[in-house]
Amino acid sequence: MTKYIGEIAGIATSVCFAANAVFITRAGQKVGSVISNRTRVVFALIYLIILNIIFFQQPLPFTATSDRWTWLALSGVIGLALGDAFLFQSYLLVGPRLGMLLLSLSTVIGMFEAWIFLGESLGLIQIIGIALTLGGIIWVAMEQGNGNGQAPHHAALGVLFGILSAVCQATGLVFSKQGLYGNFSPIQGNSIRMFAAALSLWLIAALQKEAGTTIQTLKANPSALKQLAIAAFIGPVLGVSSSLLAIQHTQIGIASVLTSLAPVFMLPVSHYIFKERLGWQAIVGTLLAMAGVTILFLS
Repeated sequence: MTKYIGEIAGIATSVCFAANAVFITRAGQKVGSVISNRTRVVFALIYLIILNIIFFQQPLPFTATSDRWTWLALSGVIGLALGDAFLFQSYLLVGPRLGMLLLSLSTVIGMFEAWIFLGESLGLIQIIGIALTLGGIIWVAMEQGNGNGQAPHHAALGVLFGILSAVCQATGLVFSKQGLYGNFSPIQGNSIRMFAAALSLWLIAALQKEAGTTIQTLKANPSALKQLAIAAFIGPVLGVSSSLLAIQHTQIGIASVLTSLAPVFMLPVSHYIFKERLGWQAIVGTLLAMAGVTILFLS
């Protein structure tokens, strides 16, 4: 089982992100995506500080080397702060279906960056597995609705934001792998990333004079605050820590595609919780993605 710890962690990441999406969506409907993003990283940082104290007897990994802090902090700012900001804006402009589809490009971008900067290469069987899984994800994502009815002139900007999100997510993973050398704890690595993301997001909020407004909005919506507290533990803590464990124990191309399976795992959630009807395209896409995952494990 330990042989496949990276692959298992990648799938666990997707499960966490799918569950996280339910709470984030409900909270975002009440307070907006920007406030949701700012709030969840604060909750996540608090949880990670507690875990660091329990397991490592210090709130943050202050004994880590400066180069490790640099790589992981950059990863947090680029992948968590910028990446999610672009993604949420893409959702607003072109809808979650196309935004999710564009985010899937992070798999290909991640493989390309890992090949250039880390010297990672993939065999033919692994490439086939990734192609099948990515194809299944795209097919499932294309089944999910027809956008959000935004005016056509917003489409180009929405697509641009979606592509930028994919670039940020992929770059964040590559930077994370650089900072996790030597079997550094994913929990400690995640805490550095989350600290940098929270600091950057709230610094921007302060410069825009929106910090006070954010707090007032949360006070007026206690149910959203509870949902964000739950989402922060499931997504940024469990999910992101699992993604770091995945890239630490397998190649970035494999890890990135396995951590992109959330649209597939969202299918039963959409069907049973949101009462959405599942068409044949979603079912075939799911089977295609699962076939690709099986090939990655067998390879």
